[in-house]
Amino acid sequence: MANFDLSPDRASGDALDRARAQGQLHHSIATTLLVIAAARAEREAPPVSAARQRLAQVYGATRLRKRLERDAARG
Repeated sequence: MANFDLSPDRASGDALDRARAQGQLHHSIATTLLVIAAARAEREAPPVSAARQRLAQVYGATRLRKRLERDAARG
């Protein structure tokens, strides 16, 4: 009958720890890339894009109005 030593040695334990850590890192990177892709797709969707453009226009108009008010108060 064959004698199998089932106790893990330190070298194989370290290798397993490294492999597990690397697998977790790969999973984390993949998850992050999926979240980024979803955010980009959502941001580029027509309703969101239109809303962002409208907000930019309002912000620009507000800044222009405030600047004109400051200029009028000075001169």
